Amino acid sequence: MTTTSPAATAAPETPEATAATAAPEETIAGARERIDVLDDRIIGLIQERMAVSAVVQQTRIASGGRRVHLSREMEILGRYREALGRPGTPLAMTLLELCRGRI
Repeated sequence: MTTTSPAATAAPETPEATAATAAPEETIAGARERIDVLDDRIIGLIQERMAVSAVVQQTRIASGGRRVHLSREMEILGRYREALGRPGTPLAMTLLELCRGRI
């Protein structure tokens, strides 16, 4: 009869389980590294959004329209508020300002 040890059949450790067994300094350092990677990705996505927004604005202006489409901005504010709660609104406002400038 062959038996396997519990460790051999256990599921892989989750980040939470790893954090619970690591020294606090190691857990914090690893989490901070992950945050830095995420921040780099977020910054890259914002820069990409700014470039796409510039195309939309230039196209709208070239076709005789206004630079800013307020009903579209309201949709964006609502999406962020719905997804992130109340703090989503100022986050969306900052993002819109980055992408279109102050109005």
